[in-house]
Amino acid sequence: MEEWFFTNMNTRRLNRIFRPDGRALIVAMDHGLIDGPCAGLENPADTINKIVSGGADAVLTSYGLARRFARELAPIGLILRSDGSNTKIGNKDAPTPVFFGVEEALRLGADALVVSAYPGSSKEVESLSNLALVAGEAHAWGLAMLAEMVPGGFDSAPEYRTVENIALSARLGAELGADFIKTPYVAGFESVTQRCFAPVVILGGAKRGKEADMLAEIKQAVQSGAAGVAIGRNIFQAEDPRLMTAAVAAILHDDATVEDALKILGGSLKP
Repeated sequence: MEEWFFTNMNTRRLNRIFRPDGRALIVAMDHGLIDGPCAGLENPADTINKIVSGGADAVLTSYGLARRFARELAPIGLILRSDGSNTKIGNKDAPTPVFFGVEEALRLGADALVVSAYPGSSKEVESLSNLALVAGEAHAWGLAMLAEMVPGGFDSAPEYRTVENIALSARLGAELGADFIKTPYVAGFESVTQRCFAPVVILGGAKRGKEADMLAEIKQAVQSGAAGVAIGRNIFQAEDPRLMTAAVAAILHDDATVEDALKILGGSLKP
């Protein structure tokens, strides 16, 4: 297993996200910026407590949620969403501005900022410019930078999600200064991780029908060199977010099999 060693000035902050084994279980909870009070996030404090108890390493979330629930988020790493997008009822062709930056992140005690970029889409140049701008400012103050690289955008056709496009996108994020990358998983993912000089975590996407499928994908991603996950709905919309977090953590940090992880979902944890 490859371990990532961070040697620049944001080492302390990255080590609040990645464990000593070089892997990270990040729970994405920024969906309210697009979907509002979606299922699983109606009561953020309750959900945060469950995923912290289950073994999450960090949360990726919005400025408002991070500010309001600072106490609940204190035990784990914090990644602040920097850029914005249209809501689910908004104009899909709207610009993607930067809403929050270094000053807000430092006030919140965040460890990293995240910006999404969409190579191959009509928003390619704008989103890449946002990433480069925020990365430079973040590093000037010792903050880490996460690049969410999605070729073609989140609504892109399947032909955009090729292993070559994802490998290009991940490497582009690293070239623009990201300390770690979030991107979709595809078959042949070792071609992505082997050609990117920053750790790569996989995103979760839409809620799955079968928990076993998601856990199997995570196992395959790790075996292909992924440094972890940044998953939202498949954790906070699970029947028991605490147990789902624990199941994913077992795969990432204990090298558990999918079968062992499924046993965690069907069992219980000590309080």
